[in-house]
Amino acid sequence: MKANAPEADVTVLGSGPVAGALALLLARVSPDPSRIRLCQHARPALPADQSHGQQALRTIALNHGSRSLLEPLDAWPTDGATIHTIHVSQRGRLGRTIIRHHDFEVPELGTVFPWQEVVAAQASPLAASGITLQGGSKATVVAEHDEYTQLVQDDLTWRSRIVVQADGRVDGPASNLREHPYSQVAVLATVAAAAPRAGWAWERFTREGPLALLPVHVHDSGHPSHSLHSVIWCCRPETADALCQASADEFAQQLNQAFGARLGWLTPIGARQQQALTLRWQASVLQGRRLAIGNAAQTLHPVAGQGLNLGLRDAAQLAQTLTPWLARPQGSPKALLQQFVERRRPDRRLTIAVTDFLPRIFATGLPPVEHACGLALLALDTSPSLRRPLARHLMLGLRS
Repeated sequence: MKANAPEADVTVLGSGPVAGALALLLARVSPDPSRIRLCQHARPALPADQSHGQQALRTIALNHGSRSLLEPLDAWPTDGATIHTIHVSQRGRLGRTIIRHHDFEVPELGTVFPWQEVVAAQASPLAASGITLQGGSKATVVAEHDEYTQLVQDDLTWRSRIVVQADGRVDGPASNLREHPYSQVAVLATVAAAAPRAGWAWERFTREGPLALLPVHVHDSGHPSHSLHSVIWCCRPETADALCQASADEFAQQLNQAFGARLGWLTPIGARQQQALTLRWQASVLQGRRLAIGNAAQTLHPVAGQGLNLGLRDAAQLAQTLTPWLARPQGSPKALLQQFVERRRPDRRLTIAVTDFLPRIFATGLPPVEHACGLALLALDTSPSLRRPLARHLMLGLRS
């Protein structure tokens, strides 16, 4: 180990977009960006014959608020599929809601990208930011003191005044972690629509879980880019197994029956994957000088696509809160860290509650509850005063 390794004011642990966005934001307000350290954990490379399919299946919808954050950082990806309209419905019951971008006087509600493009868009601005970039094995905390935390990554050891973990599991007392498994698994696929509707995204609730179709651009797919959609189909584990093992024709039959004819016939392209779903969150995100944000603080159900957008709001609020401290980092940041926790609590709690409630309430299988859900969708559709607060939160979050 290098005993005289330089100290860091803030060390950010994470390889995803939340970690990168936080590092870029801190670099802009730090007098010495080199004292912002981003430790990215190297992941095993996928075989060449699997990497394209894996990246294409994993997509993310960034809302308008996230665009407002990432564009000034030069970290907004290119060639995304824009969402202007969101159609929400319930299979087998009346009632639906349509949310349109012009209701909020914004150019779009969100944009869908392959996950890897969101990560890749941050590479150049990070390299030019002046921060200290580290890669290798996972960085770990080896000692905690009142004024700093000591970390190790491979053969390097250093001290950091603040440590922020932005993805992965947080080391700490088991009593701090809350976990609520869902009886649902997400099946991921890509399909081509025979009658696509440009700029539309779809969320359809079924008795087993929500079924989402998002517009997505996948290069070299052999299909017109405007016809492609990313499928996130949440269903029972046994259903997910059957869908992933089914032939392409069998999967298409099941999907078209569940979704309906709004986009014409849906033709599956390439492989399918499944992902277990569990709600996880840290009861306390602050332990001394160590802080958890993003997926390290909470992992949400994919309904409404809120996980990454919530994490980016964490990053924006944290950078804003730490700005005065970074001017003179010799002082204690603990009061500001606690202030950050308190400011983020309402948005965090509300987003967790909404994304947990929706997939559970629509999947009860109880006719009275299903009818009530249909009436709620109808009320949202016919009353802008009811629809706008929920849609605005999903688009921008609850900001303080």
